[in-house]
Parts: sequence; structure tokens; C-alpha cells
Amino acid sequence: MLDEITRAVLARDDVARYLKASGHVDLQVKEKIHAYLDELRTTQRYPLYKRLKHPLYPILRKVDRQAEHIEIVRKALSVGRVIYISNHKSHLDYLIEPLVLEDSAVRPPIIAAGINLFGGPLGLIHRHVTGAIPVRRDAKDPAYLVTLKAYVAELLQHRDLLFYLEGGRSYSGELKMPKTGLLHAALQADRREEIAVVPTAIAYDLVLEDRILAHQGAKRRQRPFAREVAEMVGTAVGYRTRAFVTFGAPIPLAGWNPDSRRDVMALAHATRDAIGRQHKVLPTAIVAHVLRPSLRMADLPPRITTLLETLDRAGANLDIADPQTVAERGVGALEARGVVVRERNLIRVRDRMVLRYYGRTLDHLFYRPKRPSRTH
Repeated sequence: MLDEITRAVLARDDVARYLKASGHVDLQVKEKIHAYLDELRTTQRYPLYKRLKHPLYPILRKVDRQAEHIEIVRKALSVGRVIYISNHKSHLDYLIEPLVLEDSAVRPPIIAAGINLFGGPLGLIHRHVTGAIPVRRDAKDPAYLVTLKAYVAELLQHRDLLFYLEGGRSYSGELKMPKTGLLHAALQADRREEIAVVPTAIAYDLVLEDRILAHQGAKRRQRPFAREVAEMVGTAVGYRTRAFVTFGAPIPLAGWNPDSRRDVMALAHATRDAIGRQHKVLPTAIVAHVLRPSLRMADLPPRITTLLETLDRAGANLDIADPQTVAERGVGALEARGVVVRERNLIRVRDRMVLRYYGRTLDHLFYRPKRPSRTH
């Protein structure tokens, strides 16, 4: 028996057009679409979801969750459906962001996550408890792409959605260019006038996988998730951090043309820019940006002062505005992480690649390439 969303997907005009264009292989294509729908189907069991924080306590107790502008979310939800579009730093993101909403008595959304996260016990939790849909990010099969977009468009008639604009995590630390597939799917939803994007930024003093990501530099191939989890457990010794989840002003979907590539790109870049402005600028990033291989501690606050002035002009979401406090907290956190070391009055860099990773998290505030304009 087909569920309501599956029936709606199969009845959509875009799916019907694709099937008609398939001609003599119509039956094979239908079978593929049904198989992809089975793969995408997910269930969120909210009572169980709320209890997840208890078995995950050993991890979550290391992270101080802080929400900013949650009132924006409540107001957007009073109007219609919400799509939370976030940057992506860590595998902790899809634990922390929904729990920030749950902490504020806001029901967490369905999450779009990479299919590599759906193996083993964690995959069962994603599919049957948290309500995550597995996404094949690099898929080229037209049948899969039309099915995914139709499924997301129909899902938005019933639930809110969270996905990551960059696709995967940033391996360099910088805010990556946007991926448009899921955003284009959202624009194909019915009643777009009742749906809004809420740009969502997550920032950590220290990212759990910082060494893993920084030393790999770029994602060369998909690694087994179990191996990534084992590596993260190894880096969690002594790990403590704050996680800031900041919500920005809603961007209504009404008025954007899903059939215009220029409109889709313009919306993606507008969302990325909004995420960049909301992204919390923390002492670790500031210190990493101004630090040199060897620098006197006394020389750090003047450098930070200059950077803070530049960031303030760029409209950055600053955590601390006092240069001395930024210097002490940033150096302290990076030293505890083994990235720098203090020797008398000198700060020396021990892990240049990780330091650059944190420094690059500010790059989007200094360079904004020309954006495509929307059609009129």
C-alpha cells in the first residue's frame, strides 16, 4: 500500500512528464522510481526523538548549546512551513541544531543527510526516529533526481525541513559555495507563498573533527561513516566547546521562479550571504586569523583590534568585542586543543593546518563575489 506522500509524488506533473519521455523503458523507470521512493521514505517518532538526548549525553554534555533569535523561528512557523538552511561544520550539526529547536519547544524538522550516514544502528535511528532522508549527493541518474525533487516538494506540504547548503562539511573551514539541488526542489513545492527559508548558522569554538578535516583538506572520496565516528571519538578527549545556532530573517519562497536557473542561483547566494552574516565570530577564529608562526602575546591585542574593526564594518555577528578578552580566550582554547603553545611571552604554532582551518572561517566576511541577479 502506498503512503500519502508516495502517491502524491507519483501523481506530480514533473514525474509524469519524465515517465512519458522515457518511452519504451517506462516500466523499468517506474520500478527505479519506486525503489528510490522506498529509499527516501522516513518516519520521525517525536516522543522517541526527545529521549535521544539521554543516551547521547556523553557527547552532548561536552557542547554548550546556545540559540540566537529563536523568536524568528516561532514567527515564521506561525505563517507556514519553514526550511532551515544551514552551513555544515561537523557531524554534530544534525544533533545540535534539532536539539536547539527542541530545547525551545519547537518540533524539529525532517533532515536531509548524506546517504553515507545511514549504515548500521545510526541509520536505523535516522530513518525511524529522527526522521532523516538519505540523499545521494553526487547522483547523476535523472530518475533519481526527479524523484528526490518531487519527494522534497511533497514533504514540505506536511513537514518542515533542514538541509545543508554546502552539501557536505567544509574541509577547509571556509563557507563553501552553495549546492542548489534541494533548494530547487523546495521551489517546486505547492503553496510556496506559505513556505519560507530561515537561514541558520552554526559555529563552534572548537570543531570536533578539526584535525581530521584540516589535514585532509578536501573530500577526495567517501569514507565509511563508522571509521569517521571512530576518529571523532579519538579527538573528543578533553573536548569542550560552545555551539552557537543563530537564525536569520526568513526569505519567503513566493516570487522566486523555479524554472529560472538565475532565480535559483540568486536565492542560493542570498541564503549563503545571510548564513554568513549570522555565523558567530568566535575568539578561536579571530586569533587564528591574525596569528603568525611566532608572535608575542602582547602583540596580539592590537592585531585583534584592527580585525574587529574590519569585522564590525562587515556586519559580522561578534561574540566578544574586547581585544584582550578575545586574545586570552582564543589562545586558551587553541592551546588546550594543541594547536598553539605558549612559551613565556611567545605564542608558537604547533599545528599550522588546523590554525588555518579556523582562520578561514572568516573568509566569507572579506570577499563577496558578484552574485547573479534574479529575473524580473
